[in-house]
Amino acid sequence: MTYIAPIAEQRFVLETIADLPGLSALPGFDGATADMVEAILTEAGKIASGVFAPLNAVGDKAGARLADDAVTLPAGFAEAYKLYVDGGWASLGAHSSHGGQGLPFVLASAVQEQLTSANMAFSLCMMLSQGAIEALQVHASPKLQETYLTKLVSGEWTGTMNLTEPQAGSDVGALRTKAEPAADGTYRIEGSKIYITWGEHDCAPNIVHLVLARLPDAPAGTKGISLFLCPKFLPDDAGNFTRRNDLRAVGVEHKLGIHASPTCTMAFGENGGCVGYLVGAEGAGMKAMFTMMNHARINVGLQGVAIAERATQGAVAYARDRVQSAKFGMGGAPVRIIEHADVRRMLMTMRSTTEAARALTYYTAAAVDRAHAADDSAAAGLADLLTPVTKAYCTDIGVEMASIGIQVFGGMGFVEETGAAQHLRDARIAPIYEGTNGIQALDLVGRKLGMDGGAHWKALFAKVRQDIRDLPPRGDLGLLRPYLEDALAALESATVWLTGNRGEALSDTAAGATPYLRMFGITVGGWLMARQAVAAQERLAAGDGDAVFLRAKIATARFFAEQVLPQATALLGPVTRGAELLYALPEEAFAA
Repeated sequence: MTYIAPIAEQRFVLETIADLPGLSALPGFDGATADMVEAILTEAGKIASGVFAPLNAVGDKAGARLADDAVTLPAGFAEAYKLYVDGGWASLGAHSSHGGQGLPFVLASAVQEQLTSANMAFSLCMMLSQGAIEALQVHASPKLQETYLTKLVSGEWTGTMNLTEPQAGSDVGALRTKAEPAADGTYRIEGSKIYITWGEHDCAPNIVHLVLARLPDAPAGTKGISLFLCPKFLPDDAGNFTRRNDLRAVGVEHKLGIHASPTCTMAFGENGGCVGYLVGAEGAGMKAMFTMMNHARINVGLQGVAIAERATQGAVAYARDRVQSAKFGMGGAPVRIIEHADVRRMLMTMRSTTEAARALTYYTAAAVDRAHAADDSAAAGLADLLTPVTKAYCTDIGVEMASIGIQVFGGMGFVEETGAAQHLRDARIAPIYEGTNGIQALDLVGRKLGMDGGAHWKALFAKVRQDIRDLPPRGDLGLLRPYLEDALAALESATVWLTGNRGEALSDTAAGATPYLRMFGITVGGWLMARQAVAAQERLAAGDGDAVFLRAKIATARFFAEQVLPQATALLGPVTRGAELLYALPEEAFAA
């Protein structure tokens, strides 16, 4: 199946939801002009569709191969990565002081979306490097930045994140990897890590591993964790990176999806000689790692959007071509299945939900940009609030839209050659890694709602309420109002109920966390779709833009409001029912 970058859609969301024109007026973002954005999206789309996408099925079938401590990717991957590096794509969002282009994170995210839609397994290499760059820009010493950051920014080297151990998954504080100080000021790292994405490969000559480890006599739990940089190759006496560090991949997982992404088990210091460099202060490893993880969580949410987009494109193409049965109750000749009402419902659900999720992701990424460029505390709070929603809601819908895509294909969707099944297999990991979606929900209700006394959700809800009031009373836009009002009212009621729980009632909060996050994502997505509809109506009135595209925006926003948004209202009950029924059965009752 082919992939075509949705450039017009991306540009519209960047302009109307991320307010890219406003971002370009902030310090450091002046290069994000309309012409530059168009050129970047167009050229990146060519690489995504022409280079990355053809390797998607190839990578799925061949996978990553481990032999003699080395991982080999399928033919074409190394060459594609070189094209990516030579084109300067790795440096889009990095600081100019380290060789980056200093463009907004949200614009870099739009490019990452294209690459992920084209080839999710391959795009993970770029995503992990971007997270490593973010962590080193904020926390590494000038010496480490000079030595390693420039190479990561250029893409010449790639980066990884090493948290998980067999006994320490979501409970990172249980990790056992050790770091012993050495006389030369470096550290000797010893331990093993599992599920390390792109931990070993043949696309770049060096890999920069960021590793969480525990110093001697460090306190238990997360407070005793420090972050270390462990390169695959160390510098020799001439400064060339030719000395192999004492670390290696000892296994590659055989997975449901993302087969071309080498998910490695890494061994550090088997011979006592793994050199590591401290990043940040001792005991501040989680602070540094969260810088990387929060960046990654938005990009993982973007994976849900990207897979939903790819699945939607495939489903639409198939539905426009496949002829099957006459229209219901009309008799006559068979028609293309896109003419059947149920197929139209599926396609509109995929389209509208994908567009809502894209808007949410870009809105969150733009808040990160404003927080950094303008030192905007309100934007920082908004980004913190929306990051778990973006990660969890968007990855959930990625799985759901990929599943609906298979349904559109019918029996052919269950056959691997169509590619529809791969989208579902690839998408399924996204709700799990970078913090499971259940953990994101607990983070939202346990930490993010209470930040600054609830100032950030209150400000967001006030903005949503004002935009609803500003909708015209009649016409397509006026039809959005009652659905948005009901969803916002339900979300506010749920939020007040959750934030009012104390003591033993916190178990009720935990029980309602997941449906609450879903309610939050749907409601904010519906609001952002309404904002796009308003912008589309204004452009239509001014004769500015493609009328077909703009009318489709309005119709899609209406579909989301009338067919998807009522789910948010219905979730008020599950959010506020409490934990009683979750624990009504004794544990033994679950046994066979």
